[in-house]
Amino acid sequence: MPRLARAEPNVFVLRLISAIVLAPVPIAAIWFGWPWLPLLVAATAAVMGWEWARLCQGGRVGAGGIVLVAALVAATAAAALAGLAAGLAAAAAGAVLTWAVARLCRDREPDWIAIGGFWLALPCVLLLWLEGSRNAGPAVLFWILAVVWATDIGAYVVGRRIGGPRLAPRWSPGKTWAGLVGGAAAAGVVGWITAYVLGIAPVLPLVMVSTGLAIVEQFGDLAESMAKRRFGVKDSSGLIPGHGGLLDRVDGLLAVIPVVALLTLIGGAGGPSWR
Repeated sequence: MPRLARAEPNVFVLRLISAIVLAPVPIAAIWFGWPWLPLLVAATAAVMGWEWARLCQGGRVGAGGIVLVAALVAATAAAALAGLAAGLAAAAAGAVLTWAVARLCRDREPDWIAIGGFWLALPCVLLLWLEGSRNAGPAVLFWILAVVWATDIGAYVVGRRIGGPRLAPRWSPGKTWAGLVGGAAAAGVVGWITAYVLGIAPVLPLVMVSTGLAIVEQFGDLAESMAKRRFGVKDSSGLIPGHGGLLDRVDGLLAVIPVVALLTLIGGAGGPSWR
């Protein structure tokens, strides 16, 4: 028989307060655009780099971690000032440089630090590209945030209410199959509302894409849970009450952004307009 997920102490109110305080920041940055969005992405990248370095290095930040933070900011700046190709090149170069410095200075887990550096840089670069793309734009970023937030809320509420078999007990004991379904359903509703508000027809494709992104989001969450299990920590930091660290809050978003960017690239000039 599959093991059932137990309900944890209720932290929903704490999470809700944190969300109410933090949510207006990315919304305002997307709304006002340059230079606020690049500045927010760069600051977010720096904090995530710091958390990732601490996670890999047992709570400390060595020379490789310092280089990682600088490389993430540089990749974001390159994407904002020179475009997608420059941002991707800077992300790749930053990952290589981080690995080299971490190895040279004998930091712990240089491979993990470097791989994580590219994993963090890629969504930051692609998010800025999506914001400026004529086939995407700010409307897509608002939709992405809505899908991710709805997925988190739906998964948390339904998972806590229903419980049931765990989704991946070895990686994240608190996640359930019921939560996966609840998050996907909530994201599907967001897709329907988005299509209605923007006058996109037919509605079903956007509903299906939103539902699929909910699954991507939750497996992105699981990927970070795997890393935390690997290094024996519960949260990436304690910056956000009820959530842990910034990485714990945006891990699913990091997985969703590259998928949306890929769909936008595939769509090309004939793809759907989100504006």
